[in-house]
Amino acid sequence: MTKNQRGKLHVFALGGLGEIGKNMYVVQYEDDIVVIDSGLMFPEEDMLGIDIVIPDISYLIENQSKLRGIILTHGHEDHIGGLAYILKQVKAPIYATQLTMGLIEHKLREAHVHDVKRHVVTNQSEIQLGRLKASFFYTNHSIPDSVGVCVDTPEGLVVHTGDFKFDMTPVNDNNSDFHKMAEIGRRGVLCLLSDSTNAERPGFIGTERSVGDNLMEVFRKSKQRVIVATFASNIHRIQQVVNAAYHHGRKLAVVGRSMVNVVNIASDLGYLDIPKDLIIEPDEINRLPAHRVAVISTGSQGEAMSALTRMANASHRKIEILPGDTVVIAATPIPGNERSIGRTIDQLFRIGAEVVYSATSHVHVSGHGAQEDLKLMLNLIRPKFFIPIHGEYRMLRAHAQLAESVGVKTDNIFICDNGDTVEFSGGKARYGPKISTGKVLIDGLGVGDVGNIVLRDRKLLSQDGILVVVLTLSKANGTILSGPDIISRGFVYVRESERLLEDANNVVNQTMEKCMKEQVSEWASLKTSIRDSLSKFLYERTRRRPMILPIIMEV
Repeated sequence: MTKNQRGKLHVFALGGLGEIGKNMYVVQYEDDIVVIDSGLMFPEEDMLGIDIVIPDISYLIENQSKLRGIILTHGHEDHIGGLAYILKQVKAPIYATQLTMGLIEHKLREAHVHDVKRHVVTNQSEIQLGRLKASFFYTNHSIPDSVGVCVDTPEGLVVHTGDFKFDMTPVNDNNSDFHKMAEIGRRGVLCLLSDSTNAERPGFIGTERSVGDNLMEVFRKSKQRVIVATFASNIHRIQQVVNAAYHHGRKLAVVGRSMVNVVNIASDLGYLDIPKDLIIEPDEINRLPAHRVAVISTGSQGEAMSALTRMANASHRKIEILPGDTVVIAATPIPGNERSIGRTIDQLFRIGAEVVYSATSHVHVSGHGAQEDLKLMLNLIRPKFFIPIHGEYRMLRAHAQLAESVGVKTDNIFICDNGDTVEFSGGKARYGPKISTGKVLIDGLGVGDVGNIVLRDRKLLSQDGILVVVLTLSKANGTILSGPDIISRGFVYVRESERLLEDANNVVNQTMEKCMKEQVSEWASLKTSIRDSLSKFLYERTRRRPMILPIIMEV
C-alpha cells in the first residue's frame, strides 16, 4: 500500500473467489497483515499433468515484514493444503484448533518444513497480531474443530465465518457458538465474509445424524462386505461408519494413504472414538467371513489412483470387490468430477456390486449451509458491509441477494474477484487498489515452474502429437550430410503413412535448399522455416497441427 493509503483497512482474497478451493483471505491495517486460510485447489481438466494449484502469494512475499500470522479455520485441503508450500516462501506463526494443527503438523513433516511457530487456539482464545486482534467461535462443519474468526481492527470488527452450517444435532454434540455469534453481532460488525458454497440451495442443510441412520440400514441389509468411500477429512462420517460397523459386528479395514493418516491423527487426538480391536489390516480381510467385514476408503471423487477406483478396476493389491458386495459412495461430486465418479460407479455395477450413492440414497449431507443457514448467520452477525466468499461467481451473486433480503444495503455488498480490495475508512467502504494474484501450478516437485506456455505445449501434444525432424549439416559449406529423418509420436502411425512422411521429407529438403540459396545460416531462422513450411503442408494434408521440433546438428 502507498503512503496515502495508510490508516485504512483493506480486505481482499488471494484465492477462493470465483472458484472452489485455494482459499486465502487477507485483512490488512497499515503495516499489519493477517492471513486467514491457506488452501489448495485441484486442477481443472485443461491443466494436463498438474497435481494441485495454490494461490500466488507474491504480495505476501513482498510484504513479509508486515505478516503477523496465518489463521486456519479448519482442516480441509482447500483451507490448509497450500500451507506447507507457502511457509517455504514466507515466515509466519500459524494459529489453528487442536485437530487442524494435528493435520497441519503431519503435512509440515512430510514437506520438511521446520522452525514454524505453532499456536493451538480455542473459542476462548484472543491473539494480538500487531494492531489487529483475533478471536474465535465454533461452527458446525463436516470436520470437527471448525471455527469462524473475528478480527478486531481500528476500523471495526471483520468476521470470517469459515465453512459452516447450523446442525442442531451434531454427531459430536458440539453445537455452533450461537451466543458468541450473537454477542459479536451486538458489538457491531463492520464487515462479514461468509461461505457461499450452497447459496443457491434453498432451505436448511440436514443433520449429519440422518446419514448415520441410513448407513446403519445399509449395513443391516448387506449380506456381504460393505465398502464405504468418503472424504478422508470427513471425520464425522468416519465416526458414523465406525459406529455402524461396531453395531453390526463387523471388523473395519482402513484403506487409502490419506484416510489412514487422518484416522490415526484424529484417533490420537480423541476426535474419533474407535472401539478396541475393531480395526483390522487390509491383509486380514480375506481371512474373515464376508458378512463380518467393512472397509472405509478414499476415492469418493473417482480419482484415478484412489483406493476405490483401483478396487473397481481390479488393480488394488489387497482388496478385490466381489459380486454381492455393497459399495457406498458417501459424498457428492465436486464440480468437474462427475464423469470420473460416473465411470467408477458403472464399473462397480459391472462387477456385480450393489452401489449406494447420493443420487439414489441419502448417504451424504453437505457441510456447507444452504440459504436459510446463510440467512441465520447474517442475522446473528448483522454486518454493515458484506463480502460473499468461497464459491464460484454465481454462488457469490446468490449469496449477495440473500444478504439484501435480510436487510444489508445493496451499496454495502461487494462481490469481488481474487485481488480486488475493499477499503474501509471512517465507517465507509469502497473498492481499493487491485492486488496482483493468480495461480501457482504444482507438478511433482516443481512449484510454479509450469506456466501457460508449458500447458499450451502439453495440450498441443495431447491433441495432435509431435514430429521431430533431425538433420545434419556440413560446417564447411552448409550442405545436408544426413537426413532429414522424421520421427512421429502421437501424430500418425509410421508404417501406414510412409507416403505422407516421404512428402514431408521433400518439403524439408526444398525448404533447406531455399534457405541455402538465400544464405540463411542462423539456426533459429532455419528451424523457423522448417517448422512453418512443414506445419502448412501437414495441415493441408491432414487438418492436424502437430508440434514440430526441428533438431539441427553441425559437423
